[in-house]
Amino acid sequence: MPARLPSWAWVSGLTVGAIAAVSVLAVQADQGPHPTAVATRPSPSATADAKPSPEETAPAPVPDGSGTGRRIVYSLDQKRVWLVDASDAARRTFTVWPGTVSPDLGTYTVGSRTEGATTGSDGVQIEQIVYFAQEDGVSVAFSNAVDGSSPPPPASGTKTGGIRLRKADGAAVWAFATSGTKVMVVG
Repeated sequence: MPARLPSWAWVSGLTVGAIAAVSVLAVQADQGPHPTAVATRPSPSATADAKPSPEETAPAPVPDGSGTGRRIVYSLDQKRVWLVDASDAARRTFTVWPGTVSPDLGTYTVGSRTEGATTGSDGVQIEQIVYFAQEDGVSVAFSNAVDGSSPPPPASGTKTGGIRLRKADGAAVWAFATSGTKVMVVG
């Protein structure tokens, strides 16, 4: 019958192995990314002719005539949203994909919100839905796709009131747009 190792010997051996593995990973982390790592988006300095997007260099200013105070500003012409704080400073701005039904120009308030996933009128699973208008019997709301995708083009003749956002922008709108938040729709 083979000799049996005491349990403390097993625990000690596993502990030494774990410390060695963590040490190796720490040394690799100090040496930078793994040579086979792939960047998803090169930085502007990655190539000599690369230029940052306009949003990276100077965010679009909040449109004149879009009200004052804490609000969401949605520009139909620019397909852009601004989250504006109480001091009238834009805290975030981003482009959006509007639906086929747009709200009239004017002032609205966030009426209801739905956090969980549901199917949008374009057949895509959406979440963080912030409703603020009704136009031609269609609810108009900000939302993002659960999987982070951009919306497919709507089927011909389909009325969609969803204003689709990137996932991170959807989370920002969800956090900002509590019930009663003012939404200004401008040209």
